[in-house]
Amino acid sequence: MADTETFTFIDLDAHSGHLFNNGSWRAARGGVRTVSEPATGAVLREAAIANTVDMGEAIAGAHAAQPGWAALSPRDRSSVLLRAVQWLQRHGEELALAIARETGGIVAKGQREVKEAMALCQVAAGLPMQAQGSVLPSTPGRLSLARRMPRGVVGVITPFNFPLILGIRSVAPALALGNAVVLKPDPRTPFSGGIIMAEAFRHAGLPEGVLQMLPGDAEAGEVLVSDPRVAMIAFTGSPGVGRRIGELAGRHLKKVSLELGGANNLIILDDADVDAAASAAAFGAWFHQGQICMASNRIIVHESLAEALKRRLVAKALALPVGDGASGKVALGPMIDKRQLERFDTLVKDTVRAGANLEAGGTYNGLCYKPTVLSGVKPGMRSFDEEPFGPLVNLITFRTDEEAVELANSSQGGLASAVIGRDVARAMAIGERLNAGMVHINDQTVNNDCTNPFGGTGLGGNGSAMGGPADIEEYTRWQWMTVKSAPPSFPF
Repeated sequence: MADTETFTFIDLDAHSGHLFNNGSWRAARGGVRTVSEPATGAVLREAAIANTVDMGEAIAGAHAAQPGWAALSPRDRSSVLLRAVQWLQRHGEELALAIARETGGIVAKGQREVKEAMALCQVAAGLPMQAQGSVLPSTPGRLSLARRMPRGVVGVITPFNFPLILGIRSVAPALALGNAVVLKPDPRTPFSGGIIMAEAFRHAGLPEGVLQMLPGDAEAGEVLVSDPRVAMIAFTGSPGVGRRIGELAGRHLKKVSLELGGANNLIILDDADVDAAASAAAFGAWFHQGQICMASNRIIVHESLAEALKRRLVAKALALPVGDGASGKVALGPMIDKRQLERFDTLVKDTVRAGANLEAGGTYNGLCYKPTVLSGVKPGMRSFDEEPFGPLVNLITFRTDEEAVELANSSQGGLASAVIGRDVARAMAIGERLNAGMVHINDQTVNNDCTNPFGGTGLGGNGSAMGGPADIEEYTRWQWMTVKSAPPSFPF
């Protein structure tokens, strides 16, 4: 394929049905699958579907290329990441629109993905220039070093909702620290989750084989997780699939980084500004149709503010336009596909049958689900106990701070929580008791600065899985080295 800066990413015939394998684009042995625009049903492209042979070859190529990449100077690796940033910036406008079309997001969501991808590459570019170990105390005449070494080949498996961000946040630091990467994006979003990264790093001069990109199904994923040449798996997705990957990786004694789902709680105290709280709750619950791992699933509001908050959220739900996100005329776009929409709709209906009140929404047109408000939600109802992954506000009331904490912590874990209230000390005291990997005071739950450790507890994953200071720990391993000027004498 010609290397040209005039390549139009909306017209993807050059990549349609192709894998990125050892520096070039080739057809997948596993065939292709049609990718349609969620908002309109228009065919966007054909996604390559890697089979087990494709995956095995990609792993072999990455394994062969990794030592040479790791041997490059830190400055050289850093420069590749910075050139990738420049390429993303040059093509940012059309990339954002293409992401919006493929993922069903609004254009601002696509712009956010490109902007965050650039920031993640910039942060990663600084990693090779940091100290890579420590000098340890030792006996006289011996130098003792603990140094960070690349893990080798890192497998990255990513979902459909924010595919560029959730892929590049692992791909960029893993590459920067001297690893090769095999990336398996969701076949529903091969462009946003794979093609963009492959092209960015190809244009940036990444050596052939260091990044392999193969959309595929569970069969290809199991090969990636099980192959002994892959030292680590970084996975973002559902708790069910995360458990399966954790089991397989554990069987092969691999490092695994899991960022999953669970419940995210937004607590609104009785001294909160109700207008500000309603705005935060609406954004946290409905942005990108609630298809965000950090979405504000549970709005836990003091009973004295519950009615006022409900009125404001219902008014917002009725006013927010829903439709084709790429049109620039709506606030919410479509859900990713029919299966996701039907699962969410069933969850809403089951919750109402269990006794919750449907205050707004609960209907859809095509794949566009209206922003929905449920009140009277309680533990034991599906939308309280499960991650909705749809545009849903669950209103849950409390009387005391103790009760608010108990409600928030009555889950199997989650990523983010937030507390809104004028008394910051009180809000912080509540936040410190929340069982979440990330806590925000006077904000909603959807936050990420690209420089922070990112992860959760329980169903949220296995800790601060990636981001900021956690990246060096995640994508490198320790090696102890000692040095003496000459071998000593031993009593044998």
